[in-house]
Amino acid sequence: QVSGMSDSANPEVANLRGDIAIDGSSTVFPITEAVSEEFGYLTNANVRITVGISGTGGGFEKFCNDETQISNGSRPIKQNEVEMCTVSGIEFIELPVAVDGLTVMVNKSNDFVECMTIDELHKIWSPESEGKVTTWSQVRPEWPNEKMDLYAPGVDSGTFDYFTEVVNGQSQASRGDFTASEDDNVLVQGISGSKYSLGYFGYAYYQENKENLKTIGIDNGNGCIIPTNITIADGSYSPLSRPLFIYVNFESLNEPQVKAFVDFYLIHGATLANEVGYVAASDEVYDNNKRLVDRKIN
Repeated sequence: QVSGMSDSANPEVANLRGDIAIDGSSTVFPITEAVSEEFGYLTNANVRITVGISGTGGGFEKFCNDETQISNGSRPIKQNEVEMCTVSGIEFIELPVAVDGLTVMVNKSNDFVECMTIDELHKIWSPESEGKVTTWSQVRPEWPNEKMDLYAPGVDSGTFDYFTEVVNGQSQASRGDFTASEDDNVLVQGISGSKYSLGYFGYAYYQENKENLKTIGIDNGNGCIIPTNITIADGSYSPLSRPLFIYVNFESLNEPQVKAFVDFYLIHGATLANEVGYVAASDEVYDNNKRLVDRKIN
């Protein structure tokens, strides 16, 4: 439970009823799930909250189809998704809640990789490398002549969008011969189960599974930087740091349980983002979020 949060349910909140449907990014999932659990303590479970993990793109499809009131996004909404929402008459607000350092990992027993450049990641993950760059020694001659086992989020994932844009210069441009999943736990099992593996996903999942994985530093021209709470927050873990969002259906803020949940998120989200292993967005960002929500309501 969040430190300083009272066990006794607030009577005003405890009388709330109804459902809240949330879907989207598996990267943002741990924050929203933690907020949902804490909110549940306060509302005596009269509000039923479901949090799915269809990936950022899959989540926006549901959100713009009016199937969910809130969407978790590990990237900003794309223009074609905005248009999809407009066609359905869905107005929304975008609320940044945390910063993530997209983490590149190898197997725990890997003793030859400590650091990689963005160019080397591009050499591995570019569409042109499919079927051609298959062994570690093709990336650096001193690395072993062993086949790489590649693991990454699926194409509906905002993490996949972000990584491919930064590393390959275009969102969704990637080799296809890797094991893909929208469920980060599947990727954890894959990387930890294969000696010559390489994969990437959000920092919180690495934190949760770090005894089974080895993170590698990224050299973007200023030396090798490993993702940590400090390097993600100060921007030195570049260019793989990115903001995380929730998107709220504006109309749904008229439903008391949704408004109460969003208010609760904006009070406790920062603490919970840090607790689950991300870096909370700044107080200024959260204050601005509150103003956005209040402006929409009043």
